[in-house]
Amino acid sequence: MRKNIKLTAAAAATAAFALGLTACGTSSDPAAKGEGGKADASKPLVVAASPTPHADILNFVKDKLAAKAGLKLEVKEFTDYVLPNTATESGQVDANYFQHKPYLDDFNKKNNTHIVPVVNVHLEPLGLYSKKVKDLKDIKPGQTVAVPNDTTNEGRALQLLAENGLITLKDGVGTNAKLSDITDKKGLEFKELEAATVPRALNDVDAAVINGNYAIEAKLSPAKDAIAVEKAEGNPYANFLAVKKGNEKDARVAKLVELLNSPEVKKYIEDTYNGSVIPAFGAVK
Repeated sequence: MRKNIKLTAAAAATAAFALGLTACGTSSDPAAKGEGGKADASKPLVVAASPTPHADILNFVKDKLAAKAGLKLEVKEFTDYVLPNTATESGQVDANYFQHKPYLDDFNKKNNTHIVPVVNVHLEPLGLYSKKVKDLKDIKPGQTVAVPNDTTNEGRALQLLAENGLITLKDGVGTNAKLSDITDKKGLEFKELEAATVPRALNDVDAAVINGNYAIEAKLSPAKDAIAVEKAEGNPYANFLAVKKGNEKDARVAKLVELLNSPEVKKYIEDTYNGSVIPAFGAVK
């Protein structure tokens, strides 16, 4: 999930959103409901998604798998991180696929929304990269490691370093870890930079923790170039399908859940993204 996409102005975004939903039966419309207000299984499941890789994955499901499973799927693309959740909350779309748990938790708290994750699908892995060393064991005291300086990504970066034995963190700090939570730097120095600028610092530091999307833009492959990379299974930053609380048992959602965690989708992700996006379910290579 990228953090550098600029939000559109509220009025323009709302107008564009309303225009995009015109003539589309969604769960907020009577036509999309069966008797008693329950979702009509014969209507398309409308899912809001970021263009890449989220909408790409959903369109693969729509084109290759949905019909056989008896699912009508409609994909609505958004380039901001607010409207997909507010549209899901209001019922203008049935579900969304664009975010990870730390972001959703923060969004729900700040906006009094009630969006819940349903199933993990993929991870855009954070990696540790270097142009000066080839292996973790070559990182020595006195060397400098660049990390993103925003709260979410810095905590994520420090967890990666701790999991690979390069630092020790206070117990229980989790994804909110800060530099002040390091109990043993093991002689390392740290340089905090905006996440988008970290790749450009690779020549000036000994190693750098880089977000998956920025690594891709810098032509770095987590699978081939990183000397340490996040694990997918159980990762709190896995991107997932989400719905408004209470809609988890919608039969259409259940069908999509099964398809998103299918061997076909796993193979599509692995073949298409070459390690820059990895499945967050099943046996991950």
